[in-house]
Amino acid sequence: MRVQLLAFGVLRDEFSEASLELQPHATVGDLLDVLGERLRHRPAAALLLPRIAVSVNAEYAQAGQVLCDGDEVGLLPPVSGGSGEPGVQIATYLTREPIPAELLVAAAKQGSDGAVVVFDGIVRDNTRGRRTLHLDYEAYEAMAEKLMAELAAQAIERYGVRGVLLVHRLGRLEIGETSVLIVVASAHRGAAFEACRWVIDTLKKTVPIWKKETFVDGAVWADGEPFPAALTAGAASELKS
Repeated sequence: MRVQLLAFGVLRDEFSEASLELQPHATVGDLLDVLGERLRHRPAAALLLPRIAVSVNAEYAQAGQVLCDGDEVGLLPPVSGGSGEPGVQIATYLTREPIPAELLVAAAKQGSDGAVVVFDGIVRDNTRGRRTLHLDYEAYEAMAEKLMAELAAQAIERYGVRGVLLVHRLGRLEIGETSVLIVVASAHRGAAFEACRWVIDTLKKTVPIWKKETFVDGAVWADGEPFPAALTAGAASELKS
């Protein structure tokens, strides 16, 4: 099945394809997955993709809409003249592919920024004196993605920064690979530092992602940081009593 692609605005510069081959009965969500895979090494477009709208035959479409052969699919970036803060940017996602940290940091910068603060969490070769072979990350993915997006939005509201990028890796990671990348862009360095620290500290306490460490002498699930008291099941029991 082949659909026709129409890209508008900034997306016109990112997509050279006039059409796209898909499996029969593919949905709009499937199409976006294919495009996302193709854009892994084009970070500017990858950051924008989660924020676009999609039309099918000149009507707005949701992710579950089934596509037909010959459909005309529009890729629509946020339109100009919106009421949001100019330049505000949020991008959060989970991935099983290596995180292209340098490319993502470069793509996050804008002319209005006076500072970009980066937290690049990498896999080290030891933990508490035990030599590490590799790490495995797993997540409650739907919940983790939702909470990551909320964290980024809260950081912008709380600290007044312009943009937050938050990416977390899943699956098998080797020594030296990036496990989590946070990029905070702001007009002022103080706000960027504070927001970045708050995002990583809060992520570690609230987002359901787990790490298994494999050493030369065995493997263990890493002890996580305690949930805030209000989130624990015990706290819910106390409220009922």
